[in-house]
Amino acid sequence: MSSEDAGAKSAVRVNLFGLDRQAMSDFFRAHGESAFRAKQVMQWIYARGVTDFAAMTDLSKVLRERLPEIAEIRPPAKIREQKAADGTRKWLLAVTEDMDPDNAIEAVYIPEEDRATLCISSQIGCALDCSFCATGKQGLNRNLTTAEIIGQVWMAEHDLRAQGMVHGNRALSNIVFMGMGEPLANYRAVVPAIRILLDDYGFGLSKRRVTVSTSGLVPFMDRLHEEVDVALAVSLHAPTDDLRDELVPINRKYPLAELMAACDRYVEGKQRRAHVVYEYVMLDGVNDNPEQARALVRLMGDRPAKINLIPFNPFDGTEYSRPDEARIRAFQDILHRKGLRTTVRRTRGDDIDAACGQLVGRVRSRQKRHFRDVPIRIETKQATPV
Repeated sequence: MSSEDAGAKSAVRVNLFGLDRQAMSDFFRAHGESAFRAKQVMQWIYARGVTDFAAMTDLSKVLRERLPEIAEIRPPAKIREQKAADGTRKWLLAVTEDMDPDNAIEAVYIPEEDRATLCISSQIGCALDCSFCATGKQGLNRNLTTAEIIGQVWMAEHDLRAQGMVHGNRALSNIVFMGMGEPLANYRAVVPAIRILLDDYGFGLSKRRVTVSTSGLVPFMDRLHEEVDVALAVSLHAPTDDLRDELVPINRKYPLAELMAACDRYVEGKQRRAHVVYEYVMLDGVNDNPEQARALVRLMGDRPAKINLIPFNPFDGTEYSRPDEARIRAFQDILHRKGLRTTVRRTRGDDIDAACGQLVGRVRSRQKRHFRDVPIRIETKQATPV
């Protein structure tokens, strides 16, 4: 490595959004400071919303002057914000300093009477290639860093607070990892982000207020169960292996028997109220007939579960369409009669393309021979928070 390269490497500043409490403590110890500095700085960042080191008055003057040389607190930059008639908001965010418009992500704020939910992204694009999801067809550029994940939450909290949109002590009550990407495929960055969301010195959210969605990466479901305690949503979408192989290709590696066993393990040892949310996108003439509803009943058995039926939101180029309301309700009625707790997703933010299946991001894929410089519409995988 040349002296110039070494100098450039040493000049790289650490984005503190990427450090959970343990990593933050290690950072300060490595720079000759007490580990207690981690708690102080996290309180400034998350409780007070302060990103200017000079304003952190309980730090020594020497440390305040040194921190800008070795660290930064930088959220993703807003490219665009849209507001829907129902109060839903959608941010298009740049995650590179050069504001690269070909690799932007989205976060969506969904206000309701009893909660204020933020749906966040974990990857730029997605590699799982679910047949009804445009994101996978665009490919994957890269995983987001922990700083880029937490930065979405901090940005939304900061924006909403500035506009007086506060519920209790915070503007956001629920976080769902259901935007662009498969969260468990970015496990290394997602778990520290979860720890910051749950930490009393971070966002201080209840474990029931943070939901991670997965298409079924079984080994990482088991790791998640061991390492952090949050709500789990599983993108199911089919009651049989043959159909799920077609709709959710990861099923070919982890078929339903393995997936459902992992779901059972996930709730083991937790409170009796613990359950998994199963997401089921309703596709006309594909997975919505009465026999498939009965097959879903058999698959669920007596598991503690909630089923989210999601009317499909079409996007350009899709082969699928949404069933009519009567067909969706008939499917739901079969599940209800068998005692399964089932809801039909209410469409939110469709006038700004923020409904499920309508988030617009931009992806320059590294898994394709060329990238498509067009907006994409993605399945948000947003479950009703537990």
